[in-house]
Amino acid sequence: MQHFSLLDLSPVPEGGTAAEALANTVDLARTAEKAGYHRFWLAEHHNMPGIASAATAVVIGHVAGATSTLRVGAGGIMLPNHAPLVVAEQFGTLATLYPGRIDLGLGRAPGTDMETARALRRHMAPEDGFPQDVADLIAYLGPARDGARVRAVPGEGTQVPVWILGSSLYGAQLAAFLGLPYAFASHFAPDMLAEALAIYRSGFKPSAFLAEPHAMMAAGVCVADTDEEADFLRSSQRLAFARLRSGNPGKLPRPTNAIEAEIPAPVLSQVDHALSCSATGSPATVRDRLKELIERHRPDELMVTGMIHDHAARLRSFELAAGVLADLKTQKAA
Repeated sequence: MQHFSLLDLSPVPEGGTAAEALANTVDLARTAEKAGYHRFWLAEHHNMPGIASAATAVVIGHVAGATSTLRVGAGGIMLPNHAPLVVAEQFGTLATLYPGRIDLGLGRAPGTDMETARALRRHMAPEDGFPQDVADLIAYLGPARDGARVRAVPGEGTQVPVWILGSSLYGAQLAAFLGLPYAFASHFAPDMLAEALAIYRSGFKPSAFLAEPHAMMAAGVCVADTDEEADFLRSSQRLAFARLRSGNPGKLPRPTNAIEAEIPAPVLSQVDHALSCSATGSPATVRDRLKELIERHRPDELMVTGMIHDHAARLRSFELAAGVLADLKTQKAA
């Protein structure tokens, strides 16, 4: 593991507002920078009352302006929702304002329900244009092209690093073919992680962007002084995910000691499986679990994420996780 990074969704807790959630994101980014995280990524989701990062490029600019060394980026931009030129201009502008600090992760899913996807795109193309859209976007961010009639200004020549994101095998194949870094969303879709990483590594073609494959996996974390406290804090995320799976998304719930009374057992079982690529507990417990995941999957980078209702507890969780990850990184290097 070369780096450890952090994914934030700007969660809006019950009793809180989107403005507070965005202020908390900036506070978390500053904490992450001090704690040694390499990247701070934000994700595009729409029509979700509990997530405030819908205008992802705007939030990235706000976070980058509040930090100084942290890489800030998208994990990711859902490219089917946007024209590649617009994304190139947005991230070219960000890279011009914050040179050497901006990443662009691209996803193939809409990041929302189909009705909202139609509202975003205005039309639904029947064909899969994702590979071509990725190629067009990379070209807009690349060196000036002779005779180009359409250019991204700002954007052209910024060479913003482009990542392919995925939760299935498709993204692994595309990232390998294009010679791009790859990030797998194992924090909510763990089933194909091992196979996707194997496909990416075995099929990787060196490119102008990367000489060797660079694979990132994601894991949930919730760290507290004791296992019991961490389990209590994590109940908010389990509840939120269960409500989302049941078609009833809302703000991030308050934690509970009686989650089994609120969520039917079959649904909770599905939720816990989806969130199983994770580590919850005291620093010692989390260290053992993350060590196991790193040794099993050998990621070049681990991105952690976690939604906790209490902001102070969330800051502390990621601070404790950084200490664990820094120790694991040092031991691996040795």
